[in-house]
Amino acid sequence: MNPTHLQLVDFAKVVVGCSAAALTGTAGDGDYVSLKGYSHVTVLLQVNNATTVTGGAVTLKQATAVAGTGEKELAFSLMYANTDVATSDTLVATAVTSNTFTTLTTNDRDLLYVIEIDAEQLDRDGGFDCVRVDVASMANAVGTVLYVLHGTRYAPPLATAAITD
Repeated sequence: MNPTHLQLVDFAKVVVGCSAAALTGTAGDGDYVSLKGYSHVTVLLQVNNATTVTGGAVTLKQATAVAGTGEKELAFSLMYANTDVATSDTLVATAVTSNTFTTLTTNDRDLLYVIEIDAEQLDRDGGFDCVRVDVASMANAVGTVLYVLHGTRYAPPLATAAITD
């Protein structure tokens, strides 16, 4: 394989966590992905604000199975934000307080948030190997969640399942 011709699918698996939706209540519950076969996941949260926006509270959840078994909060303290993708492609490292952050409430903006999660952050001793994004209370905006899993442990990314246990 020529390293100058690497493609994302050569070293990572891209999974839709939540299709475009108003991320409120259960609509903000991203699907779980399993990190059994991966050492890292990058979460991409894209948000399109309309008018009279209320930000969504973003948290991470972990579980022992992709069905959400034993779900509990996953601690994290950093995310990267671009709060106006129309004018910039710069992601700014931003501290997260109390394991949650709220998306920008400025009207008519397209936003991008990136969260990096190492498998070691999960409660592995408790059997937790699945993770998801949870967004609550967002109004007048839609968002999508993509998971980019990488660092395969056993097989190439395209062969390693992430949405099943």
